[in-house]
Amino acid sequence: MSYYPESKVEVSGLIAKYYDISLDLVTLGMYASMIRKVVRLMGIRQGDRILDLGAGSGRNACLMKRYLSSEGEFIGLDISEVMIYQFEKKCADFPNMKIVNKRIDRELDYDGYFDKVFISFVLHGFPQEIRMRIIENALKALKKAGEFFNLEYNRFRVDKMPFYLRIAFRLVECPYAFDFVEKDWKKILFLQGFGNFAEHRFFGGYVRLLKGVKAA
Repeated sequence: MSYYPESKVEVSGLIAKYYDISLDLVTLGMYASMIRKVVRLMGIRQGDRILDLGAGSGRNACLMKRYLSSEGEFIGLDISEVMIYQFEKKCADFPNMKIVNKRIDRELDYDGYFDKVFISFVLHGFPQEIRMRIIENALKALKKAGEFFNLEYNRFRVDKMPFYLRIAFRLVECPYAFDFVEKDWKKILFLQGFGNFAEHRFFGGYVRLLKGVKAA
């Protein structure tokens, strides 16, 4: 069942089963290199508590666990049974890492618990009011001075892209993405209670890791 029929971030079946392989093929292996760098840039400490909104297959979790000790904790949320199966298989030997079948667009139970919240290529696949609900969940889940990391499309105009990228974007992405890339997400996050922003850009600036710190 798809809660947002026009979205392409709610994946299941064979798409979910081969999601990581597909990403690597489409990006000629560059995605794997990027996500390793992204995890390094998060500055994970051994005792951090990390929440991953849309944790998927556990690929990101496997990279993050290298930085966590037994005092740290990783909780991923996802609704795809295929993704959850893959996550549990990959992370079976790490008792401080788990995945929960839970929607991220509904109110979450977590309140001031996590040091870091991570979300990767998820927000662009929802209507704006749902994005704001997800951001509210992230803010609430974080401790004071906790860090929110959003790996997503950067801000750009689709009509100004090189024609080959414009065609690819129109073919691959859902309607919600065209709205997402035009918004000023630093301003939006600031108004929600984040500050001290830092960013790192990838893929010619079309992708960005944006960090915001929850106001004390």
